[in-house]
Amino acid sequence: MQKEDGNKRLRLIFPQWQGGNNPPYYLGAQLLNWLAPDPRGIVEEVAVATPTETPLPEEHGLVARSALIEQLKEAKSKIEKHQPDHIVVLGGDCLVDLAPFSYLNEKYGDELAILWIDAHPDIMTPEQFNHAHAMVLGNLMGYGDEGFTQYVTNPVKPENVCYVGVNSPTQWEADKMASLALNNVSPEEVAMSGGDKVVEWFKGTGAKYLAVHFDLDALDPNQFGPLLFNKPGAGNEFEGIAQGKLTVRQVIEILKQVSKVSDVVGLGITEHLPWDALALQNMLRELPLIGTK
Repeated sequence: MQKEDGNKRLRLIFPQWQGGNNPPYYLGAQLLNWLAPDPRGIVEEVAVATPTETPLPEEHGLVARSALIEQLKEAKSKIEKHQPDHIVVLGGDCLVDLAPFSYLNEKYGDELAILWIDAHPDIMTPEQFNHAHAMVLGNLMGYGDEGFTQYVTNPVKPENVCYVGVNSPTQWEADKMASLALNNVSPEEVAMSGGDKVVEWFKGTGAKYLAVHFDLDALDPNQFGPLLFNKPGAGNEFEGIAQGKLTVRQVIEILKQVSKVSDVVGLGITEHLPWDALALQNMLRELPLIGTK
């Protein structure tokens, strides 16, 4: 049911890194755009400050809150300028999907469902964590820091949300997921039945349209390299944090299945961390003739 022609598409390049306080997201978004097929439609890029070594400030319990809100406002403005029917977002940390998905939910209302492919629920508040990228789905459902939720004019209904790949949530996350009755298709269920449960969920919502958030960290870091958990020299830095268990092929097949019964109007790809490319970039800066040092 995917519409290929006659609809206005927007590709939004959004190299936001402050939401996860992780500068390599900046390069990761740019490389995603370079690697992606040529855009079919309008292209916009949200202005994001180049990362520096200066520590980011914490404001009202959130790192870089002011900068993130300004970027959110710019993304919202660029989207509203074009009034697209379909949006592709190339990020950046997970917070990049806040403005695009809020717009799509306002445009399509109860006929929009959201598939959240991620190892983590992204429903925290500043009381649990100080990085805003872990709060984006909660913001879309209308709760959290009002600096962000004020830009969500039509909160997403929890029954119109389904996770794929969430595993080993914290106790707080598990309790919150249960209180909101959020659906989750676990990696084990994907391994057994592919995208069948996702298709069943989508049909049960009564929705026609689908927006897909794809955090690359839903993938198994043993099978896919440019992920947070493969940070060189990290040691036990990520001990106790859920890691992805899906394969690239599983995600492709799930999206192929669900796109047969839905009109996919949004796709956000986030948290690409190209460690080897970053190392090469840093090396080039120090070489004679080509370098900057």
